[in-house]
Amino acid sequence: MTEIESIRETALSEIERVKDLSGIQEIKAKYLGKKGSITQALKKIKDLPPQERKEFGKKVNEVKKQIEEALKAKEEEVKREKLKENLKREWEDLTLPAFRPIGSLHPITLTLRRILNIFTSKGFSIKEGPEVELEDYNFDRLNIPPDHPARDMQDTFYIKKEGYLLRTHTSPVQIRTMLSEEPPIQMVAPGKVYRRDDDPTHSPMFHQVEGLVVSENASFPEMRYVIESFLMEFFEEELPVRFRTSYFPFTEPSAEVDIGCMICGQKGCRVCKNTGWLEVMGCGMVHPAVLENCNIDSDIFQGYAFGMGVERLAMLYYGIDNIKTFYENDLRFLRQF
Repeated sequence: MTEIESIRETALSEIERVKDLSGIQEIKAKYLGKKGSITQALKKIKDLPPQERKEFGKKVNEVKKQIEEALKAKEEEVKREKLKENLKREWEDLTLPAFRPIGSLHPITLTLRRILNIFTSKGFSIKEGPEVELEDYNFDRLNIPPDHPARDMQDTFYIKKEGYLLRTHTSPVQIRTMLSEEPPIQMVAPGKVYRRDDDPTHSPMFHQVEGLVVSENASFPEMRYVIESFLMEFFEEELPVRFRTSYFPFTEPSAEVDIGCMICGQKGCRVCKNTGWLEVMGCGMVHPAVLENCNIDSDIFQGYAFGMGVERLAMLYYGIDNIKTFYENDLRFLRQF
């Protein structure tokens, strides 16, 4: 018993003085390892008289537990101190400005920010929504019937879970906004959208910004003014703009908005398909059925909506004739921005 008590006092004293993790491991091996003092003491139990074994074994296990707990506490203390030292030595003020900027923004990001800055300056709020969307929000509430070609598998990316898809436009964000907010509403919805389309002016994944205004006095002339003023501000010049009658299930009347091709100066090229005009967005007065689907009284409120492709505007603004250039990561191209 005296020997075990001596081991306890010596071990606890050594643990108290140790300063690093390697020292802790040495003490652990010295007392608790295969050849350690406690392990050897336990082996002696079989040599003791039967009446002494229980008391001796109990004493040895108590000392063993004390040493284990002291080692664990010391190890945590040493680790805390080491962390404090590292923090003092390696601390950096992350709020300080960098010595020089590294990298630059992608032209799509630059274009998207430019679009949003213009609309927020006109009082539009920015709304966002999920890219994996409900078919109900992407089609049904937008007055797009079940047999509409846009819902075909060759146009839409459906996912395995029934009723879900990769959104084909950011119009579902308009639906979510109308369901959650009372008019008047004046918002734009930026984000990625997905369609099965691939040519020099289309990509299976692209970025879109859609706008929505719902109020008692919303009108087609107001929408035309908003769109024309946006285009003039975006391109920083007077542009030929035309509105062509079109059809969308969610707007009535509907129109396509074209501007004079900035790649060829309206002379005709592969981007404008030799017409001299480029479609930049669709627009129209929100269909009364869409308002009713969102619990908005169409006898009191009217709305107009518009949507544009960010890549298309970036191509026109920067004079790029192939949409794939944005995604090829060619440094010669990216360094221009």
